[in-house]
Amino acid sequence: MKIFETQHELQSYLQGLRTTGKKIALVPTMGALHEGHLSLIHEAQRVADVTVCSIFVNPTQFNDPKDLEKYPRPIEHDLKLLTSVSCDAVFMPSVAEMYPTNELEWRIDLGNLDTIWEGEKRPGHFQGVTQIVYKLFTLVQPDIACFGQKDFQQVMVIQRLIDVKRLPVHIHICPTIRNDEGLALSSRNLRLSEAGKKKALALYRSLHYIKTHVNQQQPKELKQHAFEILETEGQIDIEYLAICESRSLREVETVDPEKQHVALIVAWVEGVRLIDNMIIHEGATA
Repeated sequence: MKIFETQHELQSYLQGLRTTGKKIALVPTMGALHEGHLSLIHEAQRVADVTVCSIFVNPTQFNDPKDLEKYPRPIEHDLKLLTSVSCDAVFMPSVAEMYPTNELEWRIDLGNLDTIWEGEKRPGHFQGVTQIVYKLFTLVQPDIACFGQKDFQQVMVIQRLIDVKRLPVHIHICPTIRNDEGLALSSRNLRLSEAGKKKALALYRSLHYIKTHVNQQQPKELKQHAFEILETEGQIDIEYLAICESRSLREVETVDPEKQHVALIVAWVEGVRLIDNMIIHEGATA
């Protein structure tokens, strides 16, 4: 596994591969890797010839400087994990490498995607996400970029970036990795006690109820039953639960059989903010 810290080094490496016609996949991360991230590496290896994983804690997507400061950076552990799955290359730049002093102000039209749900809760967050992803896309020029379904709104934001900038990158959405009971694997879940993890399973059960009953009930009724599932656990503070059309993430009152729909949920358990979602209707044209 090759490790690069500068854009020039990485570009030189990738240029040699492109001349031989290799298909390149990018897996952007902020480190603190777990099995969910490794599943993205495996998917990238399945769909491309060369896999590049970036590890960069991007300062422009943090609303609170304290969160940036506290963000875990177990780099030795991350490199060990990437070596274990035979990742081809890792890009670990400094902040100065990615954000030179003459940086132009970044702004992209994301429609309503940066003002609803996570966009509303974290103003400016998705502008920061698109800023660094655009930099990585420009640098790596990947054929494919692999992202986890768990951060569904982020994936839709990046798809919007690709559409607006007309980038020749295909987004490969990788399914959320869950434990045997359904809990989504996440670095945040590691902060829960065993009792907290059991409570958090109610998020999965509520989403699963919506998915399995979407053809029998309207969204209002589906949400009512999902709230009942969540409330039976107690001590779960629900921030939002919504049934949306996938691309726009606009909440719907009825499910259009021609479109894909997703259920989104954010809740607090033991002071930890948990995010999850589930594709509940694929749509005739999905």
